[in-house]
Amino acid sequence: MMTDSRMERGQEWLKTLLQLSGLSVDIEGEIETIVNQDEESPEPDIYWLTIDETNLRPEQIEILTGPDGSVLDAIQYLANSILNLNQPQEEQASYTVELNGYRVKRFAEIRAMAEAAAAQVRSSGQEVEIKSLSSAERRQVHTLFKEFDDLETFSRGKEPFRQLVVRLASIE
Repeated sequence: MMTDSRMERGQEWLKTLLQLSGLSVDIEGEIETIVNQDEESPEPDIYWLTIDETNLRPEQIEILTGPDGSVLDAIQYLANSILNLNQPQEEQASYTVELNGYRVKRFAEIRAMAEAAAAQVRSSGQEVEIKSLSSAERRQVHTLFKEFDDLETFSRGKEPFRQLVVRLASIE
């Protein structure tokens, strides 16, 4: 099997960061390929860096996740910023940092919120705001809504009160 330098770089960086925090853990790596029919701008692969929680105590997992995933989000933001710094375009990657199934569970919650908002907009014709999403989560919702021709999304407001808005798509 061909090794992927972006994956190795991500795993090494995260392992080192956690070692500097006094945690000795393994980092599992998995590449999620996004299938996109649009050949012009193919979606980049997503590099999942999963922290193996086997050697972590529950309170360590809680601290690393943080309230509403904020610590995990910060680690993921650092990973994406640092690992892509000074890298040529073709070597850049999108990293998702996972711990204890948090991202998978949260994505299911976000998808449910997005589907509820879509149904509400379609039935009322009024725009709906989805509050309390991180910037990464807002990006996920924007991506989810690309599937719907009749709806559009945009963000409104300034951090930390930025909200995602769903409305009927304006017909050109």
